[in-house]
Amino acid sequence: MSYSLIQLAPGAYDLLLHGEVVGSVVRTTSFQPYTWTAELLEDVPPSRRPAPFTELEHVFASLEDLCEWLGQPQMKTNNRHGDAWEG
Repeated sequence: MSYSLIQLAPGAYDLLLHGEVVGSVVRTTSFQPYTWTAELLEDVPPSRRPAPFTELEHVFASLEDLCEWLGQPQMKTNNRHGDAWEG
């Protein structure tokens, strides 16, 4: 897998696979503890979903857990200090 995340706004990322947008990653709660959702853009049959997706959406307790699940994707943030972790 070659996933990457590009931050659009705090708590919102485009999810790219081999440079193509295939989904989104969003923080789904406003208050801590946050939850994070990885969602595919297209409703494709399970056999055509990119690994590790087995469902269209997967929910995680932290952005770090989500990134581990994706295989530590490269992240491009809008934070000038380069700190992508938001909870």
